Amino acid sequence: MLTKEHVAKDKSLDSSLHLLKEGYLFIENRVDKYHSNLFETHLLGEKVICMTGEEATKLFYDQERFQRKGAASKRVQKTLFGQNAIQTMDGEAHAHRKQLFMSLINPLHKKKLFELVMEKWEDSIEKWRVSRKVVLFDEANEILCQAACQWSGVPLYESEIKKRAEDFSSMVDAFGAVGPRYWKGKMARFRTEEWIRGVVEDVRFGRLEAEEGSALYAMAFYRELDGSQMDIQMAAIELINVLRPIVAISTFITFAALALYDYPECKEKLLSGDSSYLEMFVQEVRRYYPFAPLLSARVRKDFILNEYQFKIGTLVLLDMYGTNHDPQIWKRPYEFYPERFKEWKGSLFDFIPQGGGDPEKTHRCPGEDVTVEIMKISLDFIINRIEFDVPEQNLSYSLGRMPTLPESGFIMSNIKRKLR
Repeated sequence: MLTKEHVAKDKSLDSSLHLLKEGYLFIENRVDKYHSNLFETHLLGEKVICMTGEEATKLFYDQERFQRKGAASKRVQKTLFGQNAIQTMDGEAHAHRKQLFMSLINPLHKKKLFELVMEKWEDSIEKWRVSRKVVLFDEANEILCQAACQWSGVPLYESEIKKRAEDFSSMVDAFGAVGPRYWKGKMARFRTEEWIRGVVEDVRFGRLEAEEGSALYAMAFYRELDGSQMDIQMAAIELINVLRPIVAISTFITFAALALYDYPECKEKLLSGDSSYLEMFVQEVRRYYPFAPLLSARVRKDFILNEYQFKIGTLVLLDMYGTNHDPQIWKRPYEFYPERFKEWKGSLFDFIPQGGGDPEKTHRCPGEDVTVEIMKISLDFIINRIEFDVPEQNLSYSLGRMPTLPESGFIMSNIKRKLR
């Protein structure tokens, strides 16, 4: 894959504007152009190595060769991750912090979250029934925000649900954005950190009781590797890093609804109640539709691989969308075909909608199975609990926008409870 004679150099002096214009297809377009899974380019004046594919993913997750420190831009930290959060850590400090996140998704905790999600979906039916129409993406944001906060122990008043959900969504939407979208995400980050920091302070100083074992309790009283109590600001940032990814599942849910609409034959198979097909359908939604576009790391130390030199400190981008559509991995990658997962062997490096590698040891999202289960619960609700119409609307989405979503957010009308 990575041979010196096949490593291309992008001819543009700086490709930043091309990245903003091409979005999810930026790396894939050049991989196709140069017939190589690796190429060099420049972004914001800095030399960058771009990679795609299974072998590239294996290399990217080699913690001896790559680190996350210094990889995420300040722009991304100030909107999506929070500054100096777990996504920017390496080594023992990262492993210690990662165990905190893993402890929050044990089977009992997950069961409680899943029950809350289903409860919130059920509670929505009466409100939707009397509404002329609803936007699924917005409704899913609010439902998952409520469920995540209740599950984690974070107080959330009825009057603030809509605004808090919008802020979580805006933080995600600011990724890859410039101008108003970026500033909206930055302000959303500021408000959310201020809110959650106040909640953590109330717990730590005894003004609010948090249930032992909850995410709020765990973050409020977490001890760093050196035994010191985590800074209140960092505790707030990391608690947001528990809540925000749950709310972000609304994107996958919206694309799942789009798949049901675009591929009615799949809906018929799902109506049969085949749990194995439901699993395949959910995974194909995660593979086929755009979610996170890329990941970043920096070369930890100089090394040579197949005659190509990786120099310490160089920024490296891994193409997530391109790997999930790599024809070397997937047959007919641009066809929506859930049955392809009958043959999938479960590699940690060829299917990376939320990152690659071992989730307990690397930077892969620890809540991937939570995403899958919440998608299943939500699909069951959409298919089996309600009936609705899909009015005429713009359901297209742009791969030039990062992140992207169906333009309309998926509008539903004439919603009613399905009679059993």
